Amino acid sequence: MSKITVTIPTYNRANLLPFAIESVLQQTYQNFELIICDDGSSDDTPNLMLQYTDNRIKYIRHQQNVGKSNNMRAGFEAATGEYFIKFDDDDRLTPKFLEHTATILNNYPSVDFVGTDHWIIDINNQRDEVQTKYNSRIWARDTLPEGIVENLLEVVFVRQSFQIGATLFRRKVLTEVGFMQPNWQNCEDNDLFVRLASSAKQGYYLPELLMEYRCHAEQQSKDRAIRYLSDKIQYLENYKFESDKLEKIRQGRLTETQLLLGLRLIEKGETQQGRQLVLAGKAHSLSKALTGLGLSLLPLGIRPMAFDAVRKVNSH
Repeated sequence: MSKITVTIPTYNRANLLPFAIESVLQQTYQNFELIICDDGSSDDTPNLMLQYTDNRIKYIRHQQNVGKSNNMRAGFEAATGEYFIKFDDDDRLTPKFLEHTATILNNYPSVDFVGTDHWIIDINNQRDEVQTKYNSRIWARDTLPEGIVENLLEVVFVRQSFQIGATLFRRKVLTEVGFMQPNWQNCEDNDLFVRLASSAKQGYYLPELLMEYRCHAEQQSKDRAIRYLSDKIQYLENYKFESDKLEKIRQGRLTETQLLLGLRLIEKGETQQGRQLVLAGKAHSLSKALTGLGLSLLPLGIRPMAFDAVRKVNSH
């Protein structure tokens, strides 16, 4: 039995998946199994996987798309390792990721997971040092000390310092909390960290750049934004915190997300639902809410241009 299970969920990324796979095969720590979970890809992914003959690699293919979190759960259910990591098909692990993170779990029996910092890379696998430092700063990893995180719920919910693709877990702990929620497409990682922290699990932060997170054009689209915002509302409505401070932050993020989604839906033409969400989120910004409600009165054909014009004005 392998010590570590690495899973890579994939969907139509035959151009990038080999980089992710090779980053696992090139680890300095080699006692692992690698599970590729294919969410019904229609590209060349099945043929690509035929090229790999390493018996540590398992390929799970869904004949049709089952959704992001369901695909991840399939990989988790097939895992046999004591430790577990899942990272995306467009990202990479640096060669010493497994060695360094597994050492922490080996040396600290009370620690349930260990997270690291990560590089930002582009579509050509080039590291961007400026964006990497900026990313570390905005997610407060640059000030997070090494060791067991004392205020874990605040770190994973408010600062969102932990990135799931840069974190090694004890698999039994993930089993205890149910791993990912079924039928989620976005925010499943945030949700998992909040459930772990709320269950009094212990996280350790290792301030080393041990993973590479890729930023590229495929990640951005209006339809993707609508689905993301919808799922974020679902995630934020999933909890109520005992801490007044955290609950106030949760409520603030919820109203902001309702407003943003409402504006997107109005722009797209789903006017009634958009207006309802804008009204629900008006506490975040009354001026934006009133602007959105005003734009909802325009004919659908000119709404996108009107929204773009407002965005340009607000950006100056």
